[in-house]
Formats: sequence, structure tokens, C-alpha cells
Amino acid sequence: MSTQSEANQQFILKASCKAGSGIVAGVSSYLSEQGCYISELAQFDDQDSGRFFMRACFHFESADKKDPEGLRQGFAPVAEKFDMEWQMFDASAPTRTLIMVSKADHCLDDLLYRMHKGELNMEVTAVVSNHQDLRPMVEREGIRFIHLPVTKENKPDQEKRLLELVDETRSDLVVLARYMQILSDGLCRQLVGRAINIHHSFLPGFKGARPYYQAYDRGVKLIGATAHYVTSDLDEGPIIEQSVQPVDHTFGPEKLTAAGRDTETMALARAVKRHTEHRVFLDGNKTVVFK
Repeated sequence: MSTQSEANQQFILKASCKAGSGIVAGVSSYLSEQGCYISELAQFDDQDSGRFFMRACFHFESADKKDPEGLRQGFAPVAEKFDMEWQMFDASAPTRTLIMVSKADHCLDDLLYRMHKGELNMEVTAVVSNHQDLRPMVEREGIRFIHLPVTKENKPDQEKRLLELVDETRSDLVVLARYMQILSDGLCRQLVGRAINIHHSFLPGFKGARPYYQAYDRGVKLIGATAHYVTSDLDEGPIIEQSVQPVDHTFGPEKLTAAGRDTETMALARAVKRHTEHRVFLDGNKTVVFK
């Protein structure tokens, strides 16, 4: 006999298309006809791009009628009518995530903590690093650690190996948790919309080494961090989340660095959470994020 929890299993529909009339009615009518109850619905019409974005969270009202695959197949004609780009997800399925790091551990540590606490619905498939420093920390968690040292000479081969690892681990998301290597244009194109990076400050300020020392030299009064999708334009990808906090003249470089770590972990965690909950849509150089 079906249980109430089985009946209430949540699914998520993400859809985008050219803006026009009848889209919401078409989608909601189809889901209703299939015995689905929409528990959450968000939509946005971007008047600049002329694109329409929608996220619907729903469940089957009766577990006896639950047929996710049939629902997907039956939705195809609806999507075709509106020329939609769409995906349908089981909301409970964790996002398979490959994390990339260098030497700094704060973002990785925060992501793993939030995952263990149930705040992030993800499964870490592996941690890849161009250094060995974080191997003990990763392997203590029982997670596969892969060392891919990068030099100017071997970078193309190592990036090819990285893509092989993404496929091998069936990873849906790549998170650059303070990975201090610039990805090639080709790799960025391969990972479009499924690789998130964290960058200190409001983009594009304070690029390069020792950013918080640069911030100190400029006497900043506000520091922040930006989580964005990776593109071939260095640290200029579509922004998902930003975090800021005020500082003043008493903040030396070390204190600024510590405050910066906090803003980086917060922005990255929120961005990963939004992505794994299927709340983020690419909209040209921007994102639409349903919170």
C-alpha cells in the first residue's frame, strides 16, 4: 500500500522560453490533468531579453498515480508548443558534485559541514586539487581525493583529465572552492552553466594576488564575495550570489582576510544551495534566481 510520504514526493520543473501568453496556464493545466498538486510556483518575464522563466515544485496527489517518466514524456508536446527549454527533477535526489580546491580549506570545509547537516542536498563525488595540502582533510571524510598538479606544459592534458573525471563520476556540478588556477576557454565552454566559482570582492575589483592587502591599501569600507558561473571571461561570469560586510580603518590585512573568508563561504554556500535546488536560470550574462 502506498504511503503518504510517497504521495508527497516532490518534483521540480524548470522551464524557459520566449515570453508569451498561455504558458503558465498550459503548464499548470497539464500538471493538474496528470494528478499533480503545485505547491510552489515562481515566474519571471525578462522584458529586456524577451525570455520567460518558470520554476514549479509539485507532487502527485495520489501515489497510486505516480508516474514520473510518463509525466516527462507527456510534457514534451506542451514544451514543444511553447518552444521551451526544460528539465524535470526529483527534488530529493542529491546533486552529484565535484569540488576543486588548491590550498585554502575554508570553503571546502564549510560546504562539507553544510552537506553533513542536511543544508545542502548534494553528494560529493570527488575533490580535485592541484596541491596535496587538503588530502588528509578530504580522505578523513571518506571522499575520493585526486591530485592533478598543473603546469604550463601539462595544463591541456590535466584539463582533459578533469573532464574525464566529471564524466566518470557522473557529476552534474563542479564547484571551484578557492581553486587558484585559470580554466581555459575550451574547458569553460564545456562546463557552461554547471561550474560555480567564488571570487573575493565585488567583481571585477582587486584581481590577482593578495586581494585583501590590496583592499587594505585602498582603505575600503565594504568587502564582499561573489559566487558566479564560470565563463571564459575571467571572474566575469553570471552572478548567482553576493555577500558583503562593513569594515573600517581598524581592519588590518589579516583581519580583512578573516572577514573575507566569512563572506566567501556564505556567498558560495548560498549559490550552491540555489543551484542544487534548481532555482537558478542563465539569462545571457545574468541569472534569474528564484529564492
